[in-house]
Amino acid sequence: QVQLVESGGGSVQAGGSLRLSCAASGSFFGINAMGWYRQAPGKQRELVGSISSGGRINNAHYADPVRGRFTISRDNAKNTMYLQMNSLKPEDTAVYYCNLASRDSKYPYDYWGQGTQVTVSS
Repeated sequence: QVQLVESGGGSVQAGGSLRLSCAASGSFFGINAMGWYRQAPGKQRELVGSISSGGRINNAHYADPVRGRFTISRDNAKNTMYLQMNSLKPEDTAVYYCNLASRDSKYPYDYWGQGTQVTVSS
């Protein structure tokens, strides 16, 4: 069984930075993608960005609201993904979730972390 554990959330003032981590434990196989999602109160969960198992920064994709401010990276040796968040805005306030999903039909899986709170004050 795979477990995803997020860390690094907290409270920061607008314009500040935070770095989230997502550590995956357990065994998983095949091509996959790790992603960050967020859910603000009263809103649906939305994709922040994702990165393929290749791990290169330029393989990451971002949602429009965070592009240019957030950077996703991945250390495959540590099975850990990071989300560097700069120039934070109050509208970035949400619970941030980590996701690990297979991109290989031979090894289907889809795992979620428990979430970590990010609060940005104006």
